[in-house]
Amino acid sequence: MEAPYWAKVFLTLGIIFIIIGIMIWLLPRFPILNRLGHLPGDIVYRRGNFVFYFPLVTCLLLSVILTLVFTLIFRR
Repeated sequence: MEAPYWAKVFLTLGIIFIIIGIMIWLLPRFPILNRLGHLPGDIVYRRGNFVFYFPLVTCLLLSVILTLVFTLIFRR
């Protein structure tokens, strides 16, 4: 018997939250993870008291990784 669609979605979200939690926990121990969010290509604009930060390359990298993960999980 196949699990309902929403069960797969919640299971996947739970796994993603666990992975994010482990990454946050391990962040200080691995310098390569510490650079996540400060990659070359991320936009930072500073002027006086104002700072605008848009992690463009980080968003693209996470999008590619999550696309691959969801493709592998929900492949029919």
